[in-house]
Amino acid sequence: MISLRQRIVWASLLGSAALASSAAFAQAPTAPGAASTPPAAVAPADGTASKAQHKRMDPAERMERMNEHRAKRLAALKEKLKLTAAQESAWASFSSASQPPAGARPQRMDRAEFAKLTTPERLERMQARQAERSARFAKRAEATKTFYAALTPEQQKTFDAETVHAGMHGHRGHHGHGGHTAPAKS
Repeated sequence: MISLRQRIVWASLLGSAALASSAAFAQAPTAPGAASTPPAAVAPADGTASKAQHKRMDPAERMERMNEHRAKRLAALKEKLKLTAAQESAWASFSSASQPPAGARPQRMDRAEFAKLTTPERLERMQARQAERSARFAKRAEATKTFYAALTPEQQKTFDAETVHAGMHGHRGHHGHGGHTAPAKS
């Protein structure tokens, strides 16, 4: 068994080696006339470049991409459910309730403006935003329950399987990006 002291020694040796190699790499001259790849064009394996690119994307363009992705997911779900004509009105209510509000996201207050507010005023603003989000969630939840009740037991199983990750939106730490995992190979 490796002692704590040995672990520290090995970690410092590995750290020193990594530091020395990165310093040598950073100081390596490039050949004149050789095509060098700009740092932005090289994507690290951990996906941090794509995350940074997402943050810099135009908000309108980002919203458009999100809406396209949402429409594809809903279309795929509808196809998998194999809805009957009698279930179409319930689907329409469910899918319209699943859409974000028409007026996109309300603009956030400027940080400097927010900082000028007193603590009770900031709390009231945050509480009002939370109440708006809760009301939208309650509307979506009710529409989902109504749609779910209109499904057959087999369709309900499909719906459950296809929407299991929907409640985890934003909690991407456990299964990687979006909680999607590759199917197991037999």
